[in-house]
Amino acid sequence: MSILLPTNLQQCPSSSFPSSSPLLSPSPSTVFSVIVPPRRCLRLVTSCVASVQSSVANGSAPASVIVERDQIRLGLPSKGRMAADSLDLLKDCQLFVKQVNPRQYVAQIPQLPNTEVWFQRPKDIVRKLLSGDLDLGVVGLDTLSEYGQENEDLIIVHEALNFGDCHLSIAIPNYGIFENINSLKELAQMPQWSEERPLRVATGFTYLGPKFMKENGIKHVTFSTADGALEAAPAMGIADAILDLVSSGTTLKENNLKEIEGGVVLESQAALVASRRALTERKGALNTVHEILERLEAHLKADGQFTVVANMRGNSAQEVAERVLSQPLLSGLQGPTISPVYCTQDGKVSVDYYAIVICVPKKALYDSVKQLRAVGGSGVLVSPLTYIFDEDTPRWGQLLRNLKQ
Repeated sequence: MSILLPTNLQQCPSSSFPSSSPLLSPSPSTVFSVIVPPRRCLRLVTSCVASVQSSVANGSAPASVIVERDQIRLGLPSKGRMAADSLDLLKDCQLFVKQVNPRQYVAQIPQLPNTEVWFQRPKDIVRKLLSGDLDLGVVGLDTLSEYGQENEDLIIVHEALNFGDCHLSIAIPNYGIFENINSLKELAQMPQWSEERPLRVATGFTYLGPKFMKENGIKHVTFSTADGALEAAPAMGIADAILDLVSSGTTLKENNLKEIEGGVVLESQAALVASRRALTERKGALNTVHEILERLEAHLKADGQFTVVANMRGNSAQEVAERVLSQPLLSGLQGPTISPVYCTQDGKVSVDYYAIVICVPKKALYDSVKQLRAVGGSGVLVSPLTYIFDEDTPRWGQLLRNLKQ
């Protein structure tokens, strides 16, 4: 069999390679003949293999490579609640993900013609951001921290997408030797733990767990992964504690487990993350992020906000404004908008009423209406807000500053 080596292999770094390597040793029934120049080409191939093997052996992922392509790639979770919430959020921002077949892993966003959507597991989104296969991604901050491991190429564009709320926390049994243990400090000071008998923690967070324990000065601890639900590990006797994501805490209580003071590793929710290299080197990536960010900011700021409009009799806009601002819930985002209401009386245009427009959060809506009535407001109209576009998107400025660091 003849092998013709491409000329671009000359770009591979030079290094030595054992002649006895099984990767290059032919079987007795195979004969290799290499096209000229044999020694040079063989050396180039083996140096490339050696470089990859060295990277894997050291436990580090190869550096991201910016491959030329026209499309910006956005990674979204492929399954579960995070997947549905991601699509709903984009839809609320008028970014409609068009997936021809639900089994396909790639889709389009017509409103962003230069963007492809790739459906991936959350941990693979982080890994492919690092490898350069994705440019943007929506993942939980817990997944980002565990698999990104504080890599400088990962940059958070928006840290609070208002879904996927949970926290990573240590939980211990509420019975036995742990019955009166209610804090991380008390857990660490228990006399049972030693070098021969360390605290056993079952978790899927094998980076964040040891890091957290080290930062808190807890030495005698070991970590292990467990198949299935972690909550069963203490009852089965294969772990003393667990480190897992907690939402409502109901599952912990049903399995006789409890959280402890000081045991929360991090608070998490969905975030928009990007590759720093993609934003600085890939054509069109920064403009795409700017548009997505503006849509997200406008929608999330308006989420849960209502426009309240009412009429109020008064002698002047100033006098009406003073009455409105005397109430604590009627200041709006930047203050109430007050404008004259024109009417005709005896053939003449006159102003007896003023229209008040304010923005109030949903939780304060009814109390705001009562305060508005108390100062003379009538004909109150209420409608939900969809978007609030600021003069500038605060996170956009922050992103540009981060990219310059």
